[in-house]
Amino acid sequence: MIEAFKGEEIVTKVGGRFRLTALIQRRLKELIEGARPLVETEGKTPLEIAVDEIMQDKIAIDYDLTKSLNPPTDAELAQEIRGGGEYSDATG
Repeated sequence: MIEAFKGEEIVTKVGGRFRLTALIQRRLKELIEGARPLVETEGKTPLEIAVDEIMQDKIAIDYDLTKSLNPPTDAELAQEIRGGGEYSDATG
């Protein structure tokens, strides 16, 4: 078992279990896709590498305070998906 998971330090460092899970998941994806690890990797699994990076403050959640905390409207979401164009439903 990864030692960092035995205590609450890693959960507190990130700001909660959900945020920790999201950060680990995102970093695992990056590592699997070929991102360069930021810590020593000898004999470690990608999960252990991601946890070590968090514990050594090499990675953290990036909070973009310029974005609204409110979810986007359907029109805003459609515009973002279509790259700025008008949304058109395939049914009509």
